[in-house]
Amino acid sequence: MRSLLSVTLLLLLLLALMLSTEASRRPKTHKGGKPRPESECSSAETQYGKCVPEKGDCGDGLRDATCREVTDKIPCRIPCNWKKDISDCKYKFGPWGSCDSATKTKTRSGTLKRALFNAECLATVKVSKPCSPKVKGTGGGRKSN
Repeated sequence: MRSLLSVTLLLLLLLALMLSTEASRRPKTHKGGKPRPESECSSAETQYGKCVPEKGDCGDGLRDATCREVTDKIPCRIPCNWKKDISDCKYKFGPWGSCDSATKTKTRSGTLKRALFNAECLATVKVSKPCSPKVKGTGGGRKSN
């Protein structure tokens, strides 16, 4: 009786394992989309369009991937803290400059590290942001006796 119970549990465990491996072999799908097609083209042959977010300016979206006159939509993502015009280009940025009192902004420049999806990128870019209204403290605020 005990061995029959053990064999039954073992079979159920094997069945669950087979179902989970089968589920992992299924093609990945984008929310509400078709499975991503297996392409015969290399990434060098494929022309990629801009990532277009589903809602707003950032988040999950779709981009066109064209190869041999066949265009597919593939999933992509634009980080919400990233600039739209340089989203497919990765830059290494230096430190923020001092606050410009006339424009109340500070800037920094970045040099191109790599271009994603065959994007056309500028060699250097400048980004700016508003100056922080808060003055940073000296850290800690401990009183000395």
